[in-house]
Amino acid sequence: MTVSALLPRPLPSPVADSYARLAEVFPALGIRELAEAEPAPEGPGWVGAADLAAGGAALDTFLAWDDAQVERDYGHRARADVIASFGFHRYAWPACLLVTVPWFLHRRVPRIPVADVAFQRTLGRMTVRVREFACLPGDPAAALPGARVVRDEEALRAEVRTAVAEHLAPVLDGFGPRMRRGRRALWGMATDEIVEGLWYVGALLDEEPRAMAELDALLPGTEKPYVGTPAFRELTGPEGRRLPTRDRASCCLFYTVRPEDTCVTCPRTCDADRVRKLSAAS
Repeated sequence: MTVSALLPRPLPSPVADSYARLAEVFPALGIRELAEAEPAPEGPGWVGAADLAAGGAALDTFLAWDDAQVERDYGHRARADVIASFGFHRYAWPACLLVTVPWFLHRRVPRIPVADVAFQRTLGRMTVRVREFACLPGDPAAALPGARVVRDEEALRAEVRTAVAEHLAPVLDGFGPRMRRGRRALWGMATDEIVEGLWYVGALLDEEPRAMAELDALLPGTEKPYVGTPAFRELTGPEGRRLPTRDRASCCLFYTVRPEDTCVTCPRTCDADRVRKLSAAS
């Protein structure tokens, strides 16, 4: 008998297939699960979510990247609150996918406290340790350690909202003073990160309509601390083409860097400009 035959086999992961599928359609983001005793990666570019939440030197270093990028790409500095807003977006957009993609693909919702997530922005890499997750009755993963079975789809949506809020609340505490926005505006940004991330990935998976419907059910506009609904709507493009769009609950402040160029989902962008931009991009 070989030594390897004596070693216990690692337990299957409830989210590995989801993260692998995400990597297939969106290779710019790679997610690696950590074993229970495995330390989080350290070194140049890596930052723990808990360190960002602390709002100290690690956050200073993280935001210095955005500061330098704006000056390099646009030839001038941006306000400190704008840089903080950009930095929050660059972290929160992929962090939300840690929860929403397993929910969307396999109806499993991991809990990811800030202590269990690290990020390397320049490489587009994240690590996560999943100790607990929710799933539906009948899911084979319900037999795994850390599983918590919930009664139905609405209960699972509540788990998504709770898991994301649990992760983003301390992160917002770290970024918030630098972003100079009230709590409602901050959670409006968080709401947008949930919606825009899964909407984008849903399109890559060729399941955009389902992603939009799932997000509408997830965020009906009455679930605190989130602000607003996904606010999806359709525009008509050239030759009657269907052009899905939405109105953001918050503003990313990019217009302060380049006033002539607003985001396609920004409330400042009129429908004619949206049609032009969406038609050119497709």
